Amino acid sequence: MKEEGLARQVNAHGGLLEMPNYPDLGTRVALTNLLSAETMDARVLATPNSREGVSHGIVVELVSSNESFWGASLQMKIAGAELQRLEKSLRSQNVDLRLLKEFRDAVDYIQAISGSVQQARERQLEGEEESADLGLVGERIRRTINFCFEVMADFDAGRMTEDTKGLAELLESVEQISQRIRGLLTHGASGGMRGAEVAGAEPSPVGRRSRAESRGN
Repeated sequence: MKEEGLARQVNAHGGLLEMPNYPDLGTRVALTNLLSAETMDARVLATPNSREGVSHGIVVELVSSNESFWGASLQMKIAGAELQRLEKSLRSQNVDLRLLKEFRDAVDYIQAISGSVQQARERQLEGEEESADLGLVGERIRRTINFCFEVMADFDAGRMTEDTKGLAELLESVEQISQRIRGLLTHGASGGMRGAEVAGAEPSPVGRRSRAESRGN
């Protein structure tokens, strides 16, 4: 049997795959990551009928541990844990709160763009090219708005002067994008861009499309 599933909770040793139909307990299966086309052998450790708390899917154990099989989401999860430990270390060293905020914002940015790229890739594979582009544009707009607020806060706090590096380039960029957006909103030049959601892509869980193929015991 072949069945598509969604990886919800994963680590280097295995994971929970949500799927409507599932192989029997103990069955050896071949898992295929539909984004990377990588295949790994695994064994079914639990099904809804064999373990309490498991529903609509199966728990599998990879025959050979592999952190990269589940793709960028797991790598980001591991990196996120490392960054959290680093943040705690910085706090213990009494690092300036503004620097801690910069660090936390950078981590949030990495997580957001990772989720956006993953969702865009999945939409491309499903033939939704336009939807993928709109998601990336929406996330970029959201980040730009946040950066603008931060720059205004720096200005109001007196951390910017006429000698601050890059101010002329920033002003030129802001004027150019202002002209384009004003023209777009005034004349309705692009209906497709008008549909871009400023909210950006929804936070992406570890979810990764996979296919499980039974190989028997």
